[in-house]
Amino acid sequence: MTILIACTNKNPQPWLQALHKADSHLDIDVWPREKNPEAVEFALCWKHPTGILQNYPNLKCVCSMGAGVDHLLEDSLLPKHLPIIRLVDPQLAQSMFEYLSSAVMLHTCNFAVYEKQQQNSHWQQHSTRRFNETTIGVMGLGKLGEYCAKKFTDLGFNVVGWSRSEKSLANITAYHGNDELPLFLRQSNILICLLPLTKNTSGILNRDLFNTLPKNAFLINVARGQHLIENDLLEALHNEQLKGACLDVFNEEPLVSDHPFWQHEKIRITPHCSSITDPNSVALQIIENYRLMKMQQPLLNQVDLARGY
Repeated sequence: MTILIACTNKNPQPWLQALHKADSHLDIDVWPREKNPEAVEFALCWKHPTGILQNYPNLKCVCSMGAGVDHLLEDSLLPKHLPIIRLVDPQLAQSMFEYLSSAVMLHTCNFAVYEKQQQNSHWQQHSTRRFNETTIGVMGLGKLGEYCAKKFTDLGFNVVGWSRSEKSLANITAYHGNDELPLFLRQSNILICLLPLTKNTSGILNRDLFNTLPKNAFLINVARGQHLIENDLLEALHNEQLKGACLDVFNEEPLVSDHPFWQHEKIRITPHCSSITDPNSVALQIIENYRLMKMQQPLLNQVDLARGY
C-alpha cells in the first residue's frame, strides 16, 4: 500500500519528511514520480492536476492537505465513489486567530490611517471604538469559525455568528440561514468570512451584503477569493459604505501585478498566509486516517459531499 502526495503549489518534501518521521515504515510516493500507480491507495492532495486521480485504480481515499476541500471538488474527473477527508488541527485554528486578531487590531487602532499620516509627516489623533462597543460578525461557524469567535469573545468584543445551518455557541448569538442573514449583518462592524466555498456561498460577499452592513464596516476575507465580487467591494469602498478591507485570498493567485487591489489605499493584502498547515502538526492525523482506511473503519473529518464541506 502506498500514500501518494500530489500537489502543485506546495513543496512536498516537508510533508514527506513529517510522515516518515511519524512512521518510518510508510511507503510514500510523490506525484509525478510514483513508482507503481496500482499500489496507491491513499492520496494526499492540494490543487492536484485535474483528472490525475483516475490514474490510480486502487485508490480508496483522498485527503486534503488543509482544512478546505474546494480544490478537490473542482476536479470534474474526481472518482465519485472516493471518500474525501480534510485536516482539522488546533494549531491551524490558533494560527488563523492570530492572523485575524492582528487584522482586527490594526483596524480598530487606526494603524492604516497613522501609517499614511507618517508618510506625510502629519500629526493627528483619531478616536477609536472600544472592544465592548465593537461587534465582530463571523461568517462560517465550522471548527475555525467557532474557535475564532470564542477567542474574540474572550478579548471583550461583542461577537455574532452566521452559518448555513443552525449552531449553538456559548456567549455568542448564532444566526443561520438566508432569513437571518440580514439581522446578523446589520450588527457587524467587522465582518470576517470563514465560510466554506460551495455553490451557495460563491459570490456571497457582494453589493447587497455590503449595503446591509453598518456604515463604515470593515471586511476581512480569509476563506476563498471566489466568495468576493471584487467590483462590488471597490464600489462599496468608493461609496464609503465600507471603511476598508483586509484580503488574504483572491480569485486568481498570485494576484496579478496590475490588479487594482494592490494600490488601493483602503485595502490590505496578504499572500494567502492567514493559516498555513504545518505538516508536523497533522502527520499523525493523516496516518490515523490511513490506518482507519486500511481497516475499513469510519474516517476522521470526512466531508459531506452533498454540502461540500
